[in-house]
Amino acid sequence: MTALTRRKFNKLASASLATLATPLFAPTVLGQGKPKLVIIGGGPGGGTLARYVHKDGAGAIDVTLIELQKSFTTCFFSNLYIGGFRSFASITHNYEKIKKEGIKVVHDTAAAIDRDKKQVVLSGGRRIPFDRLAVAPGIDIKFESVPGYSEAASQSMPHAWKPGAQTQLLFKQLSALKDGDQIVMIAPPNPYRCPPGPYERVSMFAHTLKKKGFKKSRIIILDPKPAFSKQALFMEGWEKHYPGMIEWQDPKVHGGIKGVDPKSNSVKTDLATYKAALVNVIPAQMAGKIARDASLTDASGFCPIDPNNMKSKVDGNIFVLGDACIAGEMPKSAFSANSHAKVAAMIVRSELINSRAFPARYVNTCWSLIETDDDIKIGASYEPKDGAIKQTTGFVSQKGEAASVRKDNYKESLDWYNGIVSDIFG
Repeated sequence: MTALTRRKFNKLASASLATLATPLFAPTVLGQGKPKLVIIGGGPGGGTLARYVHKDGAGAIDVTLIELQKSFTTCFFSNLYIGGFRSFASITHNYEKIKKEGIKVVHDTAAAIDRDKKQVVLSGGRRIPFDRLAVAPGIDIKFESVPGYSEAASQSMPHAWKPGAQTQLLFKQLSALKDGDQIVMIAPPNPYRCPPGPYERVSMFAHTLKKKGFKKSRIIILDPKPAFSKQALFMEGWEKHYPGMIEWQDPKVHGGIKGVDPKSNSVKTDLATYKAALVNVIPAQMAGKIARDASLTDASGFCPIDPNNMKSKVDGNIFVLGDACIAGEMPKSAFSANSHAKVAAMIVRSELINSRAFPARYVNTCWSLIETDDDIKIGASYEPKDGAIKQTTGFVSQKGEAASVRKDNYKESLDWYNGIVSDIFG
């Protein structure tokens, strides 16, 4: 038995409970028929919310999930695909099971939110009314945050921070490298999706080069940050498994990233200009377009929320989940989004069908694979305090841990993936 079975994951994540000071509303107050919940975005936040409201509400709430993609590729575990530990099919899922459960799934673009009329406007003009709305659009890429970079440039210098075709492109480029070819990664500034993610990806790059027997290839990380998540653990692992292959440069070393040139596949810094066979540019990020267009964001580009219930501070009828929100001390991760969704699901049920609500509790864990069976993790519990989500307890892997501990961590991560995929897609 591993330490985190699907049952244990669901039990842990379901501990995310919330309370709300606003009155509870019976369905008859909201209008004729079932009260309506509409959700934009079918990822870890939106998909989980749809299933938990429908399931735990015993079908008393009309749930509509708006998601453009018929197949959803998870950003979490995409690094393991890049490293050859997973197939692309294994991280790609559809919505057929949740449709069979009775949730309405609309594969279209949510073009606008009419907050006054409480309607979501689809790309073709159709309007879907709601009593409560949840927005879980994930992130958009701020291409202009890296001079010379653009959406067009991402076709030769992939970011792969929104999964799918970009992830496949990065895998293809990595697979085509020859011994002696150089990889350059531009890491993102805070805040961004999955804080340990870029460094796990570097580990997967290195794993692939090592597996091919490459001796001359090198990986350079140009980081705009002075430090990063689980840094000591990653660096210990890199030195152990890939000595001399990975060079991390902080701003004191490189002096600033001046720009990229897609034509020459080069990156210019104050220190030097690096030409590489593979350039992975991960720019700054912001909340998905629909959240920005609906004026749910602040100057940071992300959405402020009430930590007691995941409601937008702009509109009390709208919840914002996952990477798009400002979740205090919680990182932007799939586990966090899943936790947000379970809090929001309880509040939705309490308001629309008078079910019971409890004080908000949130949890998160992030696993990162450095090399085969060498997996490190970090996690915490959180609750609302002083107007924000604050950490209450936490844990992190330690340097020099036994190989058996790291192997168990990897097994835990596999169980977690299966559990969260079940939460989202049924």
